[in-house]
Amino acid sequence: MADSAENSVPALAVTAAVGAVVLLFVLLCSVGRRADKKDEDEQKTETEEKKVNKTEKQTKKSKPAQRHKRIQHVPFSHAWLATILRGHSSSVLDFDFSPNGKYLISTAEDRSAMLWSTKEFSKKEHKFIRGNIELDHGTRVKFSPDSKAFIVCLGNANTARILRIGKKDDGSPGNITAALDFPKKHTAEIIQIGVTSEVLSILDTHQMNNVYAAVSPCGRFVVSSGFTPDVKVWEVVFDKGGGYKDVKRAFELKGHSSGVNCFSFNSDSSRMASVSKDGTWKYWDTNIRYELSQDPYLLTTGSIHCEIPSHISLSPDGRSVAVGGDNSIGFYNAVSGEEEEVLKNIHDGFITELSFDLSNKYLVSSGDKHIVILHNITGYRATISDLESTEIKAIHRLKRKVRQQIAEAK
Repeated sequence: MADSAENSVPALAVTAAVGAVVLLFVLLCSVGRRADKKDEDEQKTETEEKKVNKTEKQTKKSKPAQRHKRIQHVPFSHAWLATILRGHSSSVLDFDFSPNGKYLISTAEDRSAMLWSTKEFSKKEHKFIRGNIELDHGTRVKFSPDSKAFIVCLGNANTARILRIGKKDDGSPGNITAALDFPKKHTAEIIQIGVTSEVLSILDTHQMNNVYAAVSPCGRFVVSSGFTPDVKVWEVVFDKGGGYKDVKRAFELKGHSSGVNCFSFNSDSSRMASVSKDGTWKYWDTNIRYELSQDPYLLTTGSIHCEIPSHISLSPDGRSVAVGGDNSIGFYNAVSGEEEEVLKNIHDGFITELSFDLSNKYLVSSGDKHIVILHNITGYRATISDLESTEIKAIHRLKRKVRQQIAEAK
């Protein structure tokens, strides 16, 4: 029994050793297979990546370079278009008519001011005199009362500069030269300018933010509009010798339900027009006795064609109203309030200025590097209507007079 136990020990040892060798061999084979499989997978992945990269390169080579289509400017065209003034190389920011009605001065981001003759509005080609705005650009421009100079608001310096218009031997305008820079007085951006010799008064409008301001054509009133839904008018009072005396509140235009973006006068300041964020424009009779607390009369209220109106212009004769918003303009009869025409896509950008000329014949707008001159067809129609009405009244008066003479003769 002992011998058989002793004989079994070596057998077990041999069996265990053989089993261990077999197990080790199996493990080694398994590890080898895994390593081979890993190598195969890595090689396969590398091959696939090379194929993908090769495909991408081929795709990139085969794909033509995409070019962005350039949007071509379509020139504005309309039956009411008179002409277009071309000369500026950047956006025109403002323009103004001379008090004598002979010239238009424009200023743009290209650091220039250009003088145009209004006589050439009926022509296709237009000459201009260029003046440089050194080291700055003009954001607003206004003629002097004698039409011999103009003032620009400097965009970077936030102050004003006077430029003189020279005269040739034949009396025509000559070179434009800088004369004087005013000292800086404002910290906020200047929204409007006028011409005077010195600071006469500083007004607090109590309108939170002033949006628009102007001096009336007659020179009697200073007007402002802003965040509040009213237009405030002050009278500039002078003594008998013509010297400045005081500024006092004259009247207000009340009726809008939201802030007033812009307003305009006729030539003698007896009429005004205003346009508001509330979507309406209003036409006012301002020929009142405000010193006796008489309020302006609201004559007409009209709806506007655009969501955000930025400009309004009342013709000098008070018959036509033009409202500008975005890059479109609506023409309205001031008396009836009827919309007569809406002109769209006049400029590539937003309208920056809008004004009738002093003859009532044209409406001028700026918005890109061009100045568009439009026929005031609404004004022509209103004039014809007024003349026809006058004719009918004259006929009736003449009939009454003739009948009276017949009765007296009998």
